[in-house]
Amino acid sequence: MKNLFYAFLFFFCIQSVQAKDGYDLWLDYSSIKIPTIRSEAESLFSGIYFFGKNPTYNAIQFEMEKAIPKMIGKSPIYATDRINAAKMWLGTREELAQVIGLDQQMEIKNLGDEGYWMGPIELQGKTYFSIIGNKPIGVLYGVFRLLQEIQREQVDFKEELSDSPKVKIRMLNHWDNLDRTVERGYAGFSIWDWHKLPGYVDPRYIDYARANASLGINAVSLTNVNANAWILRPDFIEKVKVLADIFRPYGIKVYLTARFSAPIELGGLETADPLNPDVAAFWKEKVGMIYEAIPDFGGFVVKANSEGQPGPHEYGRNHAEGANMLADALAPYKGLVIWRAFVYSHEIDEDRHKQANLEFEPLDGKFKENVIIQVKNGAIDFQPREPFHPLFGAVKNTNLGMEFQITQEYLG
Repeated sequence: MKNLFYAFLFFFCIQSVQAKDGYDLWLDYSSIKIPTIRSEAESLFSGIYFFGKNPTYNAIQFEMEKAIPKMIGKSPIYATDRINAAKMWLGTREELAQVIGLDQQMEIKNLGDEGYWMGPIELQGKTYFSIIGNKPIGVLYGVFRLLQEIQREQVDFKEELSDSPKVKIRMLNHWDNLDRTVERGYAGFSIWDWHKLPGYVDPRYIDYARANASLGINAVSLTNVNANAWILRPDFIEKVKVLADIFRPYGIKVYLTARFSAPIELGGLETADPLNPDVAAFWKEKVGMIYEAIPDFGGFVVKANSEGQPGPHEYGRNHAEGANMLADALAPYKGLVIWRAFVYSHEIDEDRHKQANLEFEPLDGKFKENVIIQVKNGAIDFQPREPFHPLFGAVKNTNLGMEFQITQEYLG
């Protein structure tokens, strides 16, 4: 009987360990062990006051209601009185302007739209732990930072802390196809279930947004760079809109990959020449339709004239002419073109290391301001030990973005 009990206990322990399947990632909040931190957190979360109302604050409440019961065993309590009942203040600089000094306001203002400041604020003899951003998304980032510090049991609620992103666009590029297969994907089907959208919304879409926002990701390209023009059809834009609406409170903009030959495949034109007025009109109409559905649409990611993909070269045009045509269509909406520099052709008798430089270095300074050239970290194909891409030194008058691969393609 004793041996049976030990066997049962061992089995129970194994089951308990296996119960954590990794789905929660770094948002796997667990009980706080240090009594002082637990006590201080319990006090603060018993009087949370929001200085305004918007969907991002709703997302913050959603996160707190997941995290706080796990960490301290009690649910958060929201205060309606910011002076007497509140222990913690959350809001934007403008919302809190009535209770913070001008010096503090300027310090926060300099952090930009996505930055945050957190720390104690004294008012009328009371101390309020505060998280303040210039925009609600900054408050969200600050809350994730606070939850992280508590989770690490290294938080000091008396300390001031501020942070802001140094990179403006922090994007995940999905190489997901519309049939849910994933190019170079080794973890099953795509999370985007286009067949069931827009009617069925997978709860994982919210968890995806939470996970990305907790890392500061603020953009996502949903589809494969080897693009399918169908994603630009009205019925697919209706599906994309559902995802954009879910991601918006988390500060994440949606981008789509644009197939350069879409004017032929969707528009019934005989050409996709970027200097053809009918082609430009097609893209302007398509962009207008997208922004009508998704007012904060980020823009297009484009792979052109590489590995057999269509592009401006078929019409004797260069990459700047191709990118600028799309940039003109997006400019009225402040949309961006992310134009990939990973171009090579077996028909060109030059070392593959050189081909991106041969194409883009002569065009430096000829791209529109809302074009970003997306350059791989190395010139071949995300090889772990290849040298730094030479375009980062050669191009000085064009917006550049660096592309990394997080799939284990070359690392086993």
